[in-house]
Amino acid sequence: MAKVAGRFARVEPRRRARAFVVGLLADLPRKNCWTIAEHAGDASPAGMQHLLSRASWDADHVRDDIRAFVVEHLADQDAVLVVDETGDLKKGTASVGVQRQYTGTAGRIENSQVAVYLVYSSPAGHAAIDRRLDIPRSWTQDPDRCRVAGIPEEVGFATKPALATEMIAQALDADVPAAWVTGDEVYGGDPHLSAELEKRRIGYVLAVSRKRPITTHAGVFPAGVLAHGLPKKAWQRLSAGAGAKGHRFYDWAQVDIASPPSSAGHRWLLVRRNRRTGELAFYRCYSARPVPLTALVKVAGRRWTVEEAFQSAKGLAGLDEHQVRRWVSWHRWTTLAMLAQAFLAVTAAIERSGTPTPGLASLTCSEIRRLFTALITQPARSLAHRLRWSDWRRRHQARARASHYQRQAAQQP
Repeated sequence: MAKVAGRFARVEPRRRARAFVVGLLADLPRKNCWTIAEHAGDASPAGMQHLLSRASWDADHVRDDIRAFVVEHLADQDAVLVVDETGDLKKGTASVGVQRQYTGTAGRIENSQVAVYLVYSSPAGHAAIDRRLDIPRSWTQDPDRCRVAGIPEEVGFATKPALATEMIAQALDADVPAAWVTGDEVYGGDPHLSAELEKRRIGYVLAVSRKRPITTHAGVFPAGVLAHGLPKKAWQRLSAGAGAKGHRFYDWAQVDIASPPSSAGHRWLLVRRNRRTGELAFYRCYSARPVPLTALVKVAGRRWTVEEAFQSAKGLAGLDEHQVRRWVSWHRWTTLAMLAQAFLAVTAAIERSGTPTPGLASLTCSEIRRLFTALITQPARSLAHRLRWSDWRRRHQARARASHYQRQAAQQP
């Protein structure tokens, strides 16, 4: 918390931010301003709500401190910047950016918010260092709706790859050490993202669809057609990285791609084949210098660290449990959840850097959170405190119910 303390002008929000992060790391069945305030010993959630909505501090400045903190402990010159989006399921239409849209969280079209994240991934560990809330076109075409949600006037519609490009450029401009970028088909199909990376001479391994036209020295072919024409000797069995049950072995092949005229660098189509099912996946690759197949495979395998970061941030730090509706509140909750997840990731990296204890696995983020909750945090648990909060919840519920009935009665003919 000392890393971000200077971003809070007053001592009250500084202390409340610490209590908020501790609450995010606590073993609470649900994490919202009510439960976090009760855990912190507050008399009501008003203080936590004030921290997220009206207190004087800039979430983007705290984001910059999180990025510096992560890089300080996880930096590697060959690190990979991973971009991906995740959705939070929502009810109603008032939450900023919400609409019915596809989200991988549910695997179908649902009422949800979607945000794009940038994860810093190195051999030491991985953590999110930036975020952008995706504002659909249905919102940007309705200025009144945006105004109610507190969306700044200068924020317009932007595609997910455009948001990713903005975050990557901002990280590189801040001298974040990284040599590669990877992402799924949403980002691999965008020419502007790859053009920006090539201009900066940053390598990438971006997934593309099997129908993506690939220009080779023999002509233009869909990626799937090129894969089926590869000889048996073109495939190599390589590990995409260690998983929970051992190394993730696949068959891999590398195909040279013709570079555009007057362009520098080297380009390939990387093909991955599942050894059991035969399912194929395709990646468009670029590097300013020649690299072996093993290097491209290693970067492709790093893409899965973003899923681990999402799982850690949601399961351990409450990233997706917010009940906020406005632009500022969403960014503040998300940033503090990123800070909590970065603390776990860095602590795990420090643990792994030490001498291992024979017969014991290294501490995971989950185990660190469990120990932190049991040994460090000391929530208020007095009988009077619990009873006051029971009274407060029931009083609030009674007011809400009366308000709903009054609104319903006013709408009756």
